[in-house]
Amino acid sequence: MIKAGIVGGTGYTGVELLRLLAQHPDVKLQAITSRSEAGMPVAQLFPSLRGHVDLAFSEPSLETLGACDVVFFATPHGVAMKQAPELLARGVKIIDLGADFRLKDLATFEKWYGMPHTCPDILAESVYGLPEVNRDAIRAARIVGNPGCYPTAVQLGFMPLLKAGLIDASRLVADAKSGVSGAGRKAEVHALFAEAGESFKAYGVNGHRHLPEISQGLAGMSSETVGLTFVPHLLPMIRGIHATLYGTLVKDAGDLQALFESAYANEPFVDVMPPGSTPETRSVKGANTCRIAVYRPQGGDTVVVLSVIDNLVKGAAGQAIQNMNLMCDLPETAGLTQIALLP
Repeated sequence: MIKAGIVGGTGYTGVELLRLLAQHPDVKLQAITSRSEAGMPVAQLFPSLRGHVDLAFSEPSLETLGACDVVFFATPHGVAMKQAPELLARGVKIIDLGADFRLKDLATFEKWYGMPHTCPDILAESVYGLPEVNRDAIRAARIVGNPGCYPTAVQLGFMPLLKAGLIDASRLVADAKSGVSGAGRKAEVHALFAEAGESFKAYGVNGHRHLPEISQGLAGMSSETVGLTFVPHLLPMIRGIHATLYGTLVKDAGDLQALFESAYANEPFVDVMPPGSTPETRSVKGANTCRIAVYRPQGGDTVVVLSVIDNLVKGAAGQAIQNMNLMCDLPETAGLTQIALLP
């Protein structure tokens, strides 16, 4: 059994990790840390876990976490990089669901996150955890930077087109929408029901922290310089991301449906839908699945890709467990076969 620990177990991503790991056939939950809730039974804070998780929250000590095989950091940026060196020295594998190990360029990280990186040597070693792109490297990794939610939906949507060289990489557009849980489990005015309910707005138009991460990933898929316009929006719902992606064709595209179906034929968590489909966020709620549909409206030179994920599962906790499975030589789908919830 893999002994797993979670740092920061009180947020939405933390409780989603708990839900999925508690059902994993090859995992024993070893530690769930929280400075603010230390000593409280997990099931007291999250009654949905009664009968499934019998641990209490504990202080994030090196001794406790060092006894784990894998530690997940479901924490704000800046936390994982402070603890990673000592945990790695003890042979613990790390999966960071924050931003500390996603961006490879130090200057870019410091610009967008406003802090110096404290372990650039470990950053250089870390692997970006998008399995559909880096599966072999993830298997051999000691530390993985789990992708963000928007970056997952956008990269999976654009990848077949960029790898085939079919679209102008300098003129990409990602129009993406997220549910309120993407903002985290903290009290903020913009996330209050009376503020977010029955409303819809864009944010981060001049620059969102996921922009450099998406651009970094897309650049690795293309031989050309990538130019991306990324506009996120807040939807009045709890879970889900819908990314509508636009690319301009630069050569004969052939059968786009066949291209996408071939690209993802062996991917257990990417579902290319039949022609004419419009994937819905509710079709992936609670599941580690990205559903994709591809269009060429009016047969013109614009390709439109629709990509939906659950931001807390394929966009966070589920993908992190997918990475853990690869790192620990387990079946990639282990613990992740849940069917999406409807309605």
